[in-house]
Amino acid sequence: MKEFLNFINGEYVRNASGKTFENRNPVDNSLIGNVFEAGHAEVDAAVIAARAALKGDWGRLAIGERVKLLDAVANEINRRFDDFLQAEIADTGKPYDLASHVDIPRGAANFQVFADTIKSMSTESFNMRTPDGKTALSYGVRVPRGVIAVVCPWNLPLLLMTWKVGPALACGNTVVVKPSEDTPATATLLGEVMNAVGMPKGVYNVVQGFGPGSAGEFLTKHPGVNGITFTGETRTGTAIMQAAAVGVRPVSMELGGKNAAVVFADCDFQTAVDTVTRSCFENAGQVCLGTERVYVERPIFDKFVAALKVKAEGMKPGLPFEKDTKIGPVISKEHQKKVLSYYQKAKDQGATVVTGGGVPDMPESLKDGCWVQPTIWTGLPETAAVITDEIFGPCCHISPFDTEEEVVAKVNNNPYGLATSIYSQDIGRANRMAQSIEVGLCWINSWFLRDLRTSFGGSKQSGIGREGGVHSFEFYTDLRNVMVKF
Repeated sequence: MKEFLNFINGEYVRNASGKTFENRNPVDNSLIGNVFEAGHAEVDAAVIAARAALKGDWGRLAIGERVKLLDAVANEINRRFDDFLQAEIADTGKPYDLASHVDIPRGAANFQVFADTIKSMSTESFNMRTPDGKTALSYGVRVPRGVIAVVCPWNLPLLLMTWKVGPALACGNTVVVKPSEDTPATATLLGEVMNAVGMPKGVYNVVQGFGPGSAGEFLTKHPGVNGITFTGETRTGTAIMQAAAVGVRPVSMELGGKNAAVVFADCDFQTAVDTVTRSCFENAGQVCLGTERVYVERPIFDKFVAALKVKAEGMKPGLPFEKDTKIGPVISKEHQKKVLSYYQKAKDQGATVVTGGGVPDMPESLKDGCWVQPTIWTGLPETAAVITDEIFGPCCHISPFDTEEEVVAKVNNNPYGLATSIYSQDIGRANRMAQSIEVGLCWINSWFLRDLRTSFGGSKQSGIGREGGVHSFEFYTDLRNVMVKF
């Protein structure tokens, strides 16, 4: 039986209250271990340690020395690749092929990319004449923002945590990480990496727990926190914004989405089918950038629905390390219940269930797992719940369209604005649409293709701010102006 502890000031600690909660494997609902929930005392200790590190050895390091430490963290993650892989798969149940090719490599790369980027960070400078005939030089200086609260989701636990920790540390900040209560393992394991490479104590801290009335609330309300970054659903983001308002602290948020794919009749048909299959069903649909609304130009609508049905029915569920497993469970019993409730809503509202719509027939040893079927619907109006609400499961609704103007209006008729993808050989039209659709990210003839130097974030209720490359430095640093008269 494993124990998942808090990591504070370079040490693994339990808690003063003795309170624990269970961490279960979503594949079969078996107990992995107990997690020691952080209370006020542990959160306070973590923030104090992080603040002290800013004034200690860490705060005195030059950029080149920080870069060496971040490179060492990336190398140590790669050296312990199998340990991180096992931990991530146990927490999430995702297939080995996905975790080994996406989650762990990107977790390490996030440190390397920002270590490289910080070395070439620049600011502006201006010369001017003063009224008395002298010269003035004005230049910008970026300084660490301070202690960053990093509140993480459960769908890509290591990848999305290091996406924030990497640039935060590159800029000279310290962090207190609150992993999801469903996925505590890799954030905890990263503490061992930090100690192994000689990261100064207090730079990286982890507090375990839930949101309201637990570590998440205590951390985001803590007056010693200088900035809060969060990935997750919009309601939680709203609560964090309210907490951040006290003290007027900045936030960076990537929130919910109800992403659309637009497929034109002139597309490369097989590429569109293969890519939309990934965007709808990869990671059991638990991808913030995933597709839950698909709009297909009418001449190829029936053909596309039939082809996607075949793909969905080929997504074999099973054990993560079996070679033919194509889809894992959703993260928890609670989330399984939510996804299945939307499956029922679709039926109640008159959807045509093309495939799926329930729980797959699993072997006896896996029946207690958090399984749901990849599901496709057609026939619903744009007001239906499965078209308006974020489900975060392996499902999509497919609708026909006739004109570019019609489909742009439908895609934009949603409170979210995270991502979209367009499939067409008419690149002029695709680029025109990309500038008309109200999202933070748009792919043309692709999906989930990322250059980590580019901006990442959502529009409307899908988030605030942008991260990635130099854009991350806008949040993780404070820009000062220095004016020198001589």
